[in-house]
Amino acid sequence: MKDFLKSFNILSEQEIAELSSSAIEKRISKNDFLIKEGQISNSVAFIKSGLFRSYYYSSAGEEVTYCITFPNVFITAYSSFILGQPTSENIQAITNADLLIIPKEKIESLGESSINWMKFQKIIAELQYIELENRIFLLQKEKASLRYEVLLKSHPEFIKHIPLNYLASYLGITQRHLSRLRKELVY
Repeated sequence: MKDFLKSFNILSEQEIAELSSSAIEKRISKNDFLIKEGQISNSVAFIKSGLFRSYYYSSAGEEVTYCITFPNVFITAYSSFILGQPTSENIQAITNADLLIIPKEKIESLGESSINWMKFQKIIAELQYIELENRIFLLQKEKASLRYEVLLKSHPEFIKHIPLNYLASYLGITQRHLSRLRKELVY
């Protein structure tokens, strides 16, 4: 987490140490939840290791995986965290995972104590927006084969750990279509 925070060149060593000292280590087993639909997100987690999926239930009752999150980033039910309202999403561990949990109160107090933390929080919010926009553009503009290739190129070491049903849902295709894509892309 310290390296991730340093990479932004905003926070001082002391500011990073203050956040790090308040982080609580937590291990989550495969298939356990970081948060479930209806709960209120009152923390942010930094993923030291492991994979997560964020999903919701469609009106037909089907699980729709809309986000897969990889190590070395922060994760939370973002709108619930900001608004203090129950979330509509579920965040579930795809693999065993090690996290650093930072309570919302600590994040808020850091934001009030330093302009650097406010800058950092602004950048994180902007990055989340850009990631969401890129995801929407990929889903709406590009073919499934390109969406799959982008995922393969950006996270090749993790793809084998994602169950096919989650991966197909994330790509917006059926498992059958995903199987065809995987056969076509074997080099």
